[in-house]
Amino acid sequence: MWIQSLFQELGYNLVPTPICGDNQGSIFIGSNPVQEWQTKHIDIQYHYIRECIKDGKVSVYFIPGNENLANMFTKNLGAIDFLHFRKHLGIKFLDDKSSA
Repeated sequence: MWIQSLFQELGYNLVPTPICGDNQGSIFIGSNPVQEWQTKHIDIQYHYIRECIKDGKVSVYFIPGNENLANMFTKNLGAIDFLHFRKHLGIKFLDDKSSA
């Protein structure tokens, strides 16, 4: 949100920032303004994402966990999964035999 604010001050309008998650419950809570009894314990400061979704600053999408590129940075992956995600980073690696 800080980067969006900075660019708006410079006169650029950015598209909504996509947030991809594999937890359908959190996507529902963020997108649905109705508060249920199970979510009463969530502190008001964590509802900021609801405001951002409502204002069109972010877009929230579901992506299955086994297809989530962020897993590369947050989980210990086996070599096959690591190499699969690594090729989607848009970076050319010197030891990559498939790009030669």
